[in-house]
Amino acid sequence: MTDRSAPVVLPASLRVPLGPVAVLAALVVVVLGVLYAGHGEPGTVDRWVVRPTADSVRPPWRYVALALDFLGEPGGAVMLVGAAVTGCLLLRRPRGAVLVVAGAGVAVGAATLLKHVVGRTIHGDGNLSYPSGHTAFATALGCAVALLAAGRLRLGRAAGTSLVLAAALVAGAPMGWAQVALGAHYPTDVLGGWCTALAVTPASAWLVDRTADRLAERTADAGRRERR
Repeated sequence: MTDRSAPVVLPASLRVPLGPVAVLAALVVVVLGVLYAGHGEPGTVDRWVVRPTADSVRPPWRYVALALDFLGEPGGAVMLVGAAVTGCLLLRRPRGAVLVVAGAGVAVGAATLLKHVVGRTIHGDGNLSYPSGHTAFATALGCAVALLAAGRLRLGRAAGTSLVLAAALVAGAPMGWAQVALGAHYPTDVLGGWCTALAVTPASAWLVDRTADRLAERTADAGRRERR
C-alpha cells in the first residue's frame, strides 16, 4: 500500500482543470516561439505595448523594477525559494518543499533551453530573450505556493483553479513588468515565460506526487519483507 500520510501537492480536484490550462499554455509558448524565432526586433504586439529597447520608467518606479528584477537573479531567487522551503518544512509539507525547488528549477530550465532553441534576441546577438526566465521563475513559485494552499484549505475545483491562476498572475505580472520596464525583455517574452511556468508547474507537481508515492510503496514493501 502507498503511504498517504504526506499530503499531495497536486490535489485530485485540480488535476482535470489544470491539465487543459497547461496544454493551452504550452501551445502559446510554441506559437510565440515559432513566430519570433531568430528575431532581434520587437514584434507588432511589443510595439503596441511599449518600446522595450528604451527605459520605460524613471525613479522611483525604476528602483521598484530593479528590486523585482533582483528577486529573479540567483541571489534573490535563492532567498525566495529558501523562505518557501522553510515554510513548507515548518508546516510538515516535505512534498511541498520539493515542489517549490523542482517547480522553479524546471521552469527556469525550460525557459533557458527554449531561449537557445528559439534564438530571439534583444540589444544584440548575445542577449537571448524568449521566453523570460525571471517571469517563469516568479510565476512557477507563485503557482507552487498556490497549489499547496489549495490542498491545505481543501478547496474545490473552481476555487482551487482560480487561486492557482490568480497566484500566477499576481506573481508573474510584477516581474514581467519589471523586465519590460528595464528593457531586458519584450512583452511577448514575458507572456512566453508566464505560459512556460503554467505549462510545467502542474506537471512538476504531478511528478513529485508520483515519485513520492512510488518511493513510499517501495519502502513499505521492503518493510513487509523484513518482517517476514
